[in-house]
Amino acid sequence: MATTIKPTIVIIHGGWHTPESYEDLVTSLESSGYEVHVPRMPSMNQVRPPNAGLVEDTTLIRDYVSSLVRAGCHVAAIMHSYGGQVGTNALHGLGLEVRSAKGLKGGVSHLIYVTAYAGIEGSRMMDKVEEFGHMHLVPIAFDFADDGTALSRDFKGLVVGPGRDEADTEAYVKTLSRWNGRAMYEPLEHSAWREIPVTYVYTTADMTVPIDYQKAMVGELEKAGVEVRTWEIATGHCPNVTATRDLVETINKTLGG
Repeated sequence: MATTIKPTIVIIHGGWHTPESYEDLVTSLESSGYEVHVPRMPSMNQVRPPNAGLVEDTTLIRDYVSSLVRAGCHVAAIMHSYGGQVGTNALHGLGLEVRSAKGLKGGVSHLIYVTAYAGIEGSRMMDKVEEFGHMHLVPIAFDFADDGTALSRDFKGLVVGPGRDEADTEAYVKTLSRWNGRAMYEPLEHSAWREIPVTYVYTTADMTVPIDYQKAMVGELEKAGVEVRTWEIATGHCPNVTATRDLVETINKTLGG
């Protein structure tokens, strides 16, 4: 009987988020038998004015995942929010099938977008906001400083949402911090989803990346000829903390666990 290789998971975190933000998800995934990595991206280095954005985040994630696949790992990338922009840009050429065709071991077996940005070459995160006529809401939702760094004006309500008690939510918010908001305006150069199997996890009560945005992005991938497997979780923008069990079950189903 053939043995199924359990992939190594790399979580590509969202804006404002840190590796600590995914502690509940990491613990649950490790309990399911996965090896899990959550590299901290340079755009969250708290330098002001910021000295790192999409380009630097892309380089770090590409180097990190490349080291795993060169060691023979099958990697599943779980991308949350802005992490989708980074993973989309960073993981081209690292797909399991692409590498196997070249006689190379290891590779990225899955791209799992969790209410994450999945764009085409040249697209920016803010393009989706503009497409839906919501640019006037940007200063209401985000507090941009003169140096381009940004915070959400309502982490509890707009970003985390309901699903945990007040103490848990407060603890989660403490893991969030200022981010280089200019990354929202930086365009993709690559689209890794053209060569790696794609799953998209919709969060139907999301106040930060609304479900209409999510479905529009999936529609664009499908229009480009990509088959997208989709799941829905009835929660807000951070299912890693508000619906951890549901998210882990979805990941297990996606990865065949």
